[in-house]
Amino acid sequence: MNNYGFLFPGQGSQYIGMGKNLYDNFQIAKDIFNEANEALQFNIAKLCFEGPVEQLNLTENSQPAILTVSYAAYQVFRSLFAINPSFMAGHSLGEYTALVSAKSVKFFDMVKVVRARGRFMQSAVPIGLGAMAAILGLAKDKVEEACEEAARDSYVQPANYNCPGQIVISGYTKGVEIAVNLARLKGAFKAIQLAVSAPFHSKLMEPAAKKLADEFNYVEVSDPIIPVFSNVSAEPNYKKDNVRELLIKQVSSAVRWEESMTKMLQLGVDSVIEFGPGRVLSGLMKKINKNVNITNIENVANLNKIENEVKNA
Repeated sequence: MNNYGFLFPGQGSQYIGMGKNLYDNFQIAKDIFNEANEALQFNIAKLCFEGPVEQLNLTENSQPAILTVSYAAYQVFRSLFAINPSFMAGHSLGEYTALVSAKSVKFFDMVKVVRARGRFMQSAVPIGLGAMAAILGLAKDKVEEACEEAARDSYVQPANYNCPGQIVISGYTKGVEIAVNLARLKGAFKAIQLAVSAPFHSKLMEPAAKKLADEFNYVEVSDPIIPVFSNVSAEPNYKKDNVRELLIKQVSSAVRWEESMTKMLQLGVDSVIEFGPGRVLSGLMKKINKNVNITNIENVANLNKIENEVKNA
């Protein structure tokens, strides 16, 4: 019998049309989009389905949009299958979706919080002053070394430890550029600046973290019914007591995704399901451990496929 982990993607996985197939075919998905529309006081369903892409890609819009689509996919799945996970985890923004799915926080509250989170993150550093880059094919210690050396001139740090050979760095534009050049000199296969508008998951996001703390004053938190891995600690969290603190700290801390997934597998998970747009986390998992059974759920075709797998299991 499979031992499941449920995963939820973060920002960057959005695309025009995401969630529409579920919305058109399942009332429960439609209800979730309507709840999001009410909470946000604008039609996020229309933005997901029709765009324009420039508006969907704005951080304050893409974050609640991805949360809504991912949660809708999860709830549709739950309405059809009696498959329970041992753990949940989400990459950055996806940690919020995991906590909603684990009934630690209410969807209505969280969709408002993540919109504010996106706005705070976007405004923490003026556009042009911050940047992020992906370093591919270089060992973790060498990437950290490149950041430390570059930070003598301009701040930069590792932001996402995604999988073996893929680490994203974040900081001031100058610091990122220096670190990218140093990474190439140290043997990186590739180092590419990312098309993002702010230095996410770096200490430059601390002003956003302080504002986010105020938003959580109005959010009720319960113990998650399924343990949720924290991006900050790379450990499963079973209690409500530090949910707020970990989410606030997450904004300005590195995402320890590879560690989280490795620990999840060590704790017995052998199959993962990614809920929401795209297959980013599925791709990372293949690089972390190619023997894990991986499925993603974002449309009816995916649901039909997993139904056949369950029947034949």
